[in-house]
Amino acid sequence: MFSEPRQENRAERYRTPAKVIRRNALILLASVLGTFAVLRLLLRMSPDADFNIGPYNIHHLFTGVALMTVGGVPLAIFRGHTAWLDAALVVFGAGLALALDEVVYLIATGGTNAEYLKPVSLWGGVVMVGLASVYAVALATRRLRRHHSAGPAEGPAEP
Repeated sequence: MFSEPRQENRAERYRTPAKVIRRNALILLASVLGTFAVLRLLLRMSPDADFNIGPYNIHHLFTGVALMTVGGVPLAIFRGHTAWLDAALVVFGAGLALALDEVVYLIATGGTNAEYLKPVSLWGGVVMVGLASVYAVALATRRLRRHHSAGPAEGPAEP
């Protein structure tokens, strides 16, 4: 007689479409790698260019954290795939590149402008940005493989 309405599979309801996963991974990688390349080129061309607010020298680590906050908060709160969220992902990726570039520099050097040009600073940034990029690719690849094996009707919930 009366059948209960079919409940939507919760995992399917919250599963991010494969094309969105691919696009988000590409946007993130392009923004991280592009920002890192442009930053390192600018530092090479003008190593003494400082960003100062009053008497304070603001390293790009802090600018990066600010950008990650501006871009990351909307990504944490909203779900979907809109141009606005794509822009937030670009901002987040740029901030991530800025912050990761400075991690080894601030730990392993004296923090002077001349030390931006030292190999430890460059290779530290390459390693940190590289690790983040590999992590992003690994997450996207894992999720896409699970999408493929689950088929269109069933899929795992997002982690």
